[in-house]
Amino acid sequence: MSEEILINVTPHETRVAVVENGVLQDVYIERTRKRGLVGNIIKGRVYRVLPGMQSAFIDIGLERAGFLHVSDLVETVEDLEIEPEQKISSENSIEALLTEGQEILVQVAKDPIGAKGARLTTRISIPSRYLVFIPDHAIIGISQRIEDEEERERLRHTITLYQADTQLLAVGNDSNVVLHAKTHESPILAKGGFIVRTAAEGVDEEKIHKDIDFLHKLWDSISIRTKNTFAPGLVHEDLPLAMRTMRDLIHDEIEKVRIDSKETYKRVMKFSKRFIPEFLGRIEYYHGERPILDLYSVEDELQKSLNRKVQLKSGGHLIIDQTEAMTTIDVNTGAFVGHRNLEETIYKTNLEAAQAIARQLRLRNLGGIIIVDFIDMRDQEHARQVLRALEKHTEKDHAKVIISELTSLGLVQLTRKRTRESLEQILCEPCPTCNGRGSIKTPETVCYEIFRGILREVRQFDGNKLLVIAAQTIVDLLMDEESASVAQLEEFIGRPITLQVEPLYTRAQYDIVLL
Repeated sequence: MSEEILINVTPHETRVAVVENGVLQDVYIERTRKRGLVGNIIKGRVYRVLPGMQSAFIDIGLERAGFLHVSDLVETVEDLEIEPEQKISSENSIEALLTEGQEILVQVAKDPIGAKGARLTTRISIPSRYLVFIPDHAIIGISQRIEDEEERERLRHTITLYQADTQLLAVGNDSNVVLHAKTHESPILAKGGFIVRTAAEGVDEEKIHKDIDFLHKLWDSISIRTKNTFAPGLVHEDLPLAMRTMRDLIHDEIEKVRIDSKETYKRVMKFSKRFIPEFLGRIEYYHGERPILDLYSVEDELQKSLNRKVQLKSGGHLIIDQTEAMTTIDVNTGAFVGHRNLEETIYKTNLEAAQAIARQLRLRNLGGIIIVDFIDMRDQEHARQVLRALEKHTEKDHAKVIISELTSLGLVQLTRKRTRESLEQILCEPCPTCNGRGSIKTPETVCYEIFRGILREVRQFDGNKLLVIAAQTIVDLLMDEESASVAQLEEFIGRPITLQVEPLYTRAQYDIVLL
């Protein structure tokens, strides 16, 4: 499989496109004036404690306060294998742990979306190329995507020994080396733990050791800055998008990374030389005449990803509706009539739709609850195959996707971890005419509202004549198809009605003036 990463940099925004076999799969956008906050570590101040919701609002220096649930407090989570919500009691309730005005170190887990403030956590995690450092928990975790047991054990053993050796050198004894609470197998450092990322698979010990040293030094500097920062204040800011791309998205199957900014190219090369020197030969500065995102028709795909309707190659299509509560995806056969029978046509459409849905989830960065309405299938084996296809195609997703079984109504429920705004939320805003509803009143409806408004006005106020100010489409309809109704109304109220066009009015806007 051929995979490339295209990085387009301008003074006002950075865009990253991940292309597989010439087809856009992922896109990331970061604007200079509105950088994402996920991963930032902030010294905040407790603004308000809400015992009824077991949560608190934290002032982090933004327009809206951040939201911290008790399950995201370190003190309530001693054992990561138990759900945090199960450990909440009177001893570790939110009011016992936090007080208004208290200073607290938090990390942004989710960007502010819509009217909601940022979601915060006190479980700090700091990622590097191969590891994620967790300062408050002495654990060693391995990415589930590393399936080989021998490799998992090798990585665990590499970190365990290096941690223990480092501490022995620091304190001169092994008094701080403890056993894992669950397995009692591996000694690990009481101060902090690590989660091994997928990129660490097959990586030699020296590189893992360098990552451990780097993360320990970074955490020490963060600890010092925390003491010297007044709340609310930023303590640590995550890397910009281009650097995060090199840290998080690079793997062996990436053939090339193209960057159209000389300055960014130099910074990426410097970053890569330190952390992924074996990848330097695959990074190139793009200076072609065509804009970089015109390659593989990326710009066209971005425009299509804002449409409700997604065409399938067979002739079928998807209808995607994103709302605040959830996203719904409807699958239709459309122009696809098949060749054999109806059941086979439906099965093939659903299989193609499963692949397209997995791609659209990544491309549009849809998160939260997602409901997929596949075309009803009578054959249960076909239904299972479609569900397995959806699971297979979502395996490559960088965000966590959980898929449930088919419901009795033939719907598939799934959730996808939401951390940043979706593509539509970044690039678009609610329509001022319909207030984001996606529909507006018909011209006929507005005309009849005007007629009722005129009757209401003449009953309450005196006047010799009336002036109706409205949009061009409304005035045209009143003078054409509804002209007879206007004449009847004039005769009924005994006063003339004058029409006037206001170019700036939307269809639903109008004024009735008594003269």
